[in-house]
Amino acid sequence: MPKAAKFLIAFVLACGVAAGVGFLAFAHAVKQAAPSDLPVADAIVVLTGGEDRIEEGIKLLAKRKGKRLLISGVNPSTRAAEIGRLTGFDHRLFDCCIDFGYRAVDTITNAEETRAWVANWRFSRLILVTSGYHMPRSLVEFARVLPDVELLPYPVVTRSLQLDAWWQHRHTARVMGVEYVKFLASAVRLAAARLLGMGQRQSAGGGDAPRPAQG
Repeated sequence: MPKAAKFLIAFVLACGVAAGVGFLAFAHAVKQAAPSDLPVADAIVVLTGGEDRIEEGIKLLAKRKGKRLLISGVNPSTRAAEIGRLTGFDHRLFDCCIDFGYRAVDTITNAEETRAWVANWRFSRLILVTSGYHMPRSLVEFARVLPDVELLPYPVVTRSLQLDAWWQHRHTARVMGVEYVKFLASAVRLAAARLLGMGQRQSAGGGDAPRPAQG
């Protein structure tokens, strides 16, 4: 067998092993529970799209773990009163301390929307609330867009996923596989941004800052 072919086979095998080990590490990471001793931060950011995320974020705000809360990726037709009814929290929290972001449609734009909010309020330490399986990719995207902001992860359990035995459940395994591929793409973007010195700063653009919750 030619040396080039041997090298190619070895390279493919090495990549396969690395991807497999990386996936196992990813599968372990997404099972981590939210910390019981979460430090106080400047503010809290909740990414919409998963069960219990908003409720958990508002609970943290009520416990004064942050001064303000951004709910990023809100449907343009959704109003504070609706979320208040669904979560059962005091409307005064919405009036004083909760902002809605309507521009984000995915994790990348969640981070960009948050960047404008952070710049407006001059925050430097954020609690990031999203589903456990979504947390690794979210941290990478936020680190790329907000390199000078400290991020404190607060993963929320997704009850519909069987993370302790994901390999036995087709739906969970599919979600994990898709999310891992997306995580790798995010990691490549972060590495490229750092390598090229093109990491975006808080002072950069990103659109209008999210506004206080209405009605």
